[in-house]
Amino acid sequence: MAGQSGIIDDPEVRARWDGFQWTPENARKAKEIVARYPEGRQMSASIPFLDLAQRQVGAEANTQGWLPLPVMEFVARELGMAPIHVLEVATFYTMFNLVPVGRFHVQVCGTTPCMLRGSDDVLKACELRGLRKGHTTEDGLFTLTEVECLGACANAPMVQINDDNYEDLTEESMGAVLDALARGEHPKVGPQVERKTSCPEGGPTTLKKMAERNYDYRGSGDGSAS
Repeated sequence: MAGQSGIIDDPEVRARWDGFQWTPENARKAKEIVARYPEGRQMSASIPFLDLAQRQVGAEANTQGWLPLPVMEFVARELGMAPIHVLEVATFYTMFNLVPVGRFHVQVCGTTPCMLRGSDDVLKACELRGLRKGHTTEDGLFTLTEVECLGACANAPMVQINDDNYEDLTEESMGAVLDALARGEHPKVGPQVERKTSCPEGGPTTLKKMAERNYDYRGSGDGSAS
């Protein structure tokens, strides 16, 4: 899996990230995060701290972000934890990237609902644009990963790109999303067909007035709005 293939510890990474510190804004966020937990329970902040650190690395590197070993050691010091305990968290959750990824981390769901609904077509659109599973494109723009269920089965097939979901995809619409990102545009997130979230495609087929406002149908007998 791209971003999860092993922890890098070499002199170049050390030289680049050994001096990692929170930005002033993130230092304020870190203070707010750790304050959510009781005294002596600051280890509970390891997940949000790692997420915050990964986002800061991404902002500095103009990528989706990853966690160099010195950055994880910084998080351990901030929380008074042994570094191994931070590594245990970072290596368990695939939301944390342990190696560099591109500006856009394209995570294609290949679990059964998405596979049956056309995830192979989604992957084909990626491959036609030079994306390969487990690799980052030469221009550093895209990293492609095939993942397990991302929780939008009703809108299969779908992908997650950084923090956004793109759903109800076809080869054509997936290609359009990638092309728009490559042009520096912000394609529409969510379903790529005419529906809101996981509502029926084309709109409701029953209780249609509920799409206008919250009608109370109780006691109407014939189903008409009251």
